[in-house]
Amino acid sequence: MDRPGAENIAGQACSFTNEDENETFYLRGLKLAQIREKGINPYGERFERTSLAEEIKENYEIIQGQRVAVAGRLMAKRGHGKATFADLQDLSGRIQIYLRSNEIGEEAYALFGKVDLGDILGVEGSVFKTRLGEVTIAVQRFVILSKCLRTLPEKWHGLKDIELRYRQRYLDLIVNPDVKKTFIIRSKIIQAVRRFLENRGFLEVETPMMHPIPGGAAARPFITHHNTLDIDLYLRIAPELYLKRLLVGGFEKVYEINRNFRNEGISTKHNPEFTMLELYQAYADYVDMMNLTEELLHNVAVEVLGSAKIDCEGQEIDLSPSWKIIPMSEAVKEYTGLDFNEINSDGEAVRAAEEIGLEAEKPGTWGTVLNQVFEERVEPKLIQPTFIIDYPVDISPLAKRKENEPRLTSRFELFIMGREIANAFSELNDPIDQRMRFEEQAKKRLAGDDLSHMMDEDYLRALEYGMPPAGGLGIGIDRLVMILTGLSSIRDIILFPILKPKEQGSHENKDL
Repeated sequence: MDRPGAENIAGQACSFTNEDENETFYLRGLKLAQIREKGINPYGERFERTSLAEEIKENYEIIQGQRVAVAGRLMAKRGHGKATFADLQDLSGRIQIYLRSNEIGEEAYALFGKVDLGDILGVEGSVFKTRLGEVTIAVQRFVILSKCLRTLPEKWHGLKDIELRYRQRYLDLIVNPDVKKTFIIRSKIIQAVRRFLENRGFLEVETPMMHPIPGGAAARPFITHHNTLDIDLYLRIAPELYLKRLLVGGFEKVYEINRNFRNEGISTKHNPEFTMLELYQAYADYVDMMNLTEELLHNVAVEVLGSAKIDCEGQEIDLSPSWKIIPMSEAVKEYTGLDFNEINSDGEAVRAAEEIGLEAEKPGTWGTVLNQVFEERVEPKLIQPTFIIDYPVDISPLAKRKENEPRLTSRFELFIMGREIANAFSELNDPIDQRMRFEEQAKKRLAGDDLSHMMDEDYLRALEYGMPPAGGLGIGIDRLVMILTGLSSIRDIILFPILKPKEQGSHENKDL
């Protein structure tokens, strides 16, 4: 197969609207062709390296003078006649390299002249320190592993269009070390969560991502179609009903770190595709889940960040036990003065909300109005870790009722920095009560509420075989990462967030 020559590169360069980038792409393409003309493949093969950049710098006293092999992307280049300094960047960080023509030979040194910023190189040489004390590799051999045909941004934080960071995440990761660090922390958080649960006897399982009936949450699903079976299926909005089927089957501690899909709006707190931890423990209740949540988040913070006290958007958040616990009605009374324990009818609840300037959603019930007042007037003010308990049964169709107060359920949500981080309850295992709840939800759907649950006869059948009393917990991994990294937008902690498409014919790299 013929290799593309300079004329091919020139043709591709003409597709750019930015004249400077057009010329850069063309000139780099010429270098690519010239390298190939010398019989060198600028998209090389496997390279065996011995060390990462930071390892060399940290262990200099041990390995000084020794030969090492590193690989990474060229991020800076400073020529001085027959000698050149440059910076090579790998996953761990940057290290300086030093090339001299009388060390690597005139031909190799001339080849390095055709190397551009952004090129990926493999380098071998001995370790020394410059007069300024910088650990450096004296290059004895290098190979080009991948030629970069586009110019890297010179000043990433100067970009006018911040969405370019999300659309071209690969560039964001190349030029912004803090972004790469964020996603390394995200990975470590998930690893720490798994270790915590496995050390406590939980079994990781996998449940379907395509459901015949969407369930486990109040959310609008994405719909897809299976051609062979000629049926519509729904992308998972939650794994809850499948995980609880496993409790029926005899598994007593199960968890899943899963991708969920909800056809909802996009904001700094919401992405239609997101990651959740869901776990279920037989013979437990929501108090056990509360203790587990507190211990889990505290342990993860200490293991990953080294402290239970974290800086989040200028606030010091303390994840040390014991966290505040307050019933929803008491929280509403504390922040608004409304005492829903003294309100006995749906109409009274609607009027009470209107008296403080809220327009109650229709049709409003005592429980839905209480929740609306809480979400709008209380939730944003919960900065330190706070468990809100005793949720209304109206908005908790899968939670067990409180025996002494049938309007409420044994449920909590955890809030930090005004965001819901976790949701848990004592699981409803009474199939008769569950059927009645589903029937109420079905009536709401018929009335136009497409967020209400559908009737799931197979799940009811499973409950009729008997499910042990259990506690269940869901934690939003994305929001947890936001808290632990101190970032305010969910798009900063998802590698490839969903974005509105660019208009046809637009060039996303015009600001680079």
